[in-house]
Amino acid sequence: MARIEGIRIQNYRSLKDVTLGKTFENRAADPLQRLIAIIGTNGSGKSALMDAFGFLGDCLLSGVEEACEKSHRGGFERLQTKGQSEPIRFEIYYREETKARPISYSLEIDFDEKTGRPYVYRERLRQRRKGQKMVGQPYSFLEVTNGKGYAWAGEATENEEGSTKIDVKLKDPRRLGITTLGNLAEHPRIVQFRQFLEGWYLSYFFPELARGMPVAGAQKHLNRTGENLANYVQFMERQHSKKFAEVLQSISRKIPGIQKISATRSDDGRLLLQFNERGYVDPFYALDMSDGTLKMFAYLLLLEDPDPAPLIGIEEPENGLHHQLLEPLAKEMKHYAGKPGGPQIILTTHSPYLIDALKPDEVWILEKNENGFSSVIRAADIPSVKDLYAEGLPLGSLWYSNHFGRGNP
Repeated sequence: MARIEGIRIQNYRSLKDVTLGKTFENRAADPLQRLIAIIGTNGSGKSALMDAFGFLGDCLLSGVEEACEKSHRGGFERLQTKGQSEPIRFEIYYREETKARPISYSLEIDFDEKTGRPYVYRERLRQRRKGQKMVGQPYSFLEVTNGKGYAWAGEATENEEGSTKIDVKLKDPRRLGITTLGNLAEHPRIVQFRQFLEGWYLSYFFPELARGMPVAGAQKHLNRTGENLANYVQFMERQHSKKFAEVLQSISRKIPGIQKISATRSDDGRLLLQFNERGYVDPFYALDMSDGTLKMFAYLLLLEDPDPAPLIGIEEPENGLHHQLLEPLAKEMKHYAGKPGGPQIILTTHSPYLIDALKPDEVWILEKNENGFSSVIRAADIPSVKDLYAEGLPLGSLWYSNHFGRGNP
């Protein structure tokens, strides 16, 4: 499965210039792990970092103007880092598979003073030729500036046999080139990247929505809010009945007090999630369950998806969960991400208990510098943390004891 090895974000909210992992300009850096956690104090930029992933997905889905004007973003002027006049920039450095040549996707979004609207200033996809040494610049197989540029059709890169250069002129300056070209069979690498990006799953789980009683109808994936939790249970039950029964038994053992979980259909065709607790004859339904129980159930079920999203982002999964559940949950996530074909998982957290399950190269620390901009460092790059971890001290304890730098925990 495709994996992000690095991301650079510039001029997005408090993220004036932060890099996690590798980029084409910094190929000596270690790639991002399959599971990483972002920690830091309130206001350090964790939410901005997670929202950057959501923003990219929204740009693909609905264009940069609509992505900027989502209610929680408030327009380009609020997103652009204060005091900066340069475009908002992103670079994603990733591989389709372990041995594939890395690909870099760059996107620059600027503001048109004449129209008062944001637009795509520049967009570029780059990859090295087959057999090219890791020196010099990679070749662009998509490059568009102000709506005009070119794309190389086929699997080959620039000037290779089998490649064809096609002029590109986009009608709408607020739509991504990969949105249009990513639907065309003659651009397979652009299609692959578009599918990778639109497959990202960012969780905004709301227990009150998961308590609803949706109309019966199996749905293949859990949606971002958890509103279709019962439908997702129905799909798993239908398509993977034997395995799903084992999964529910396993999940029941991991949620204190739960003996059995099942989905039942009401007379009017709606789905009910049914929980049997120890000591009670009659079952409880999702409507009566605690936020923490529903949240833990949703996360554990998400980690059993047989066809996972390539990237899963979860902001503060510890909210509403007992602290003793957090380290086991983190271990479940690591196990799931580490499976062949498993997803990449990115978390933000305030919980030392969750961090206890991770290694220094899986934890990144955000801080605000003296200018009010976010800076980021990997725990593995702090010598004292690396040494103390090697001596057997868990990361959560080191974080709680303020070994991670200024302002932490």
